[in-house]
Amino acid sequence: MKSTTEKPLLEVGGKAMIQQVVNALKHSKTVDRIIVAVTGSTPQTACKARQMNIETFETPGDDYVSDMRYAIRNLGLREVLIVSADIPFITTEIVDQAVEKYRSCGKPALSVMTPVSIYERLGSRPEYVFEVDGRGLAPIGINIVDGRRVGESELEQAVFVTESEEFALNVNTPNELEIARKHFKKTGETGTDGKRQ
Repeated sequence: MKSTTEKPLLEVGGKAMIQQVVNALKHSKTVDRIIVAVTGSTPQTACKARQMNIETFETPGDDYVSDMRYAIRNLGLREVLIVSADIPFITTEIVDQAVEKYRSCGKPALSVMTPVSIYERLGSRPEYVFEVDGRGLAPIGINIVDGRRVGESELEQAVFVTESEEFALNVNTPNELEIARKHFKKTGETGTDGKRQ
């Protein structure tokens, strides 16, 4: 990100991205525990989580997937919603919709994705693109997994597709941070429940 600020603490709309994510999760009717996974390289993020009265868990910092598995195994988690801390436009509504879809799909995993064309329209490029039913889709940073099966090399997963432009604003580059900030100025503030006002 070319910044001395840890990525989850970068601000969009005057609030750290992690704060916006946590706000959306706190108001969800389906989330009963919020844990922020941190590493030795993210002490400021750990401090911010504690200031928000959110539980933290330190992982080795190897990579996203390894750390996610480490946290799930060591915490003994079962039905796990995994949310990236860099999706500032997340809402309680999309979280609850994803959980509802997961619970009804009968598969051990679910990924929320959006069409690649939305990224292109925003002037961004997704890091990963998957071909699903003939469509190019990119994950937005919301996944659900059966924690009891997290050690398996590959899990069958359902895909929940959202066409919302805002959910495609996953901030991984300075350009995407600028796009998110401009989008916020254009569309207005989010409420404490993560919903647009």
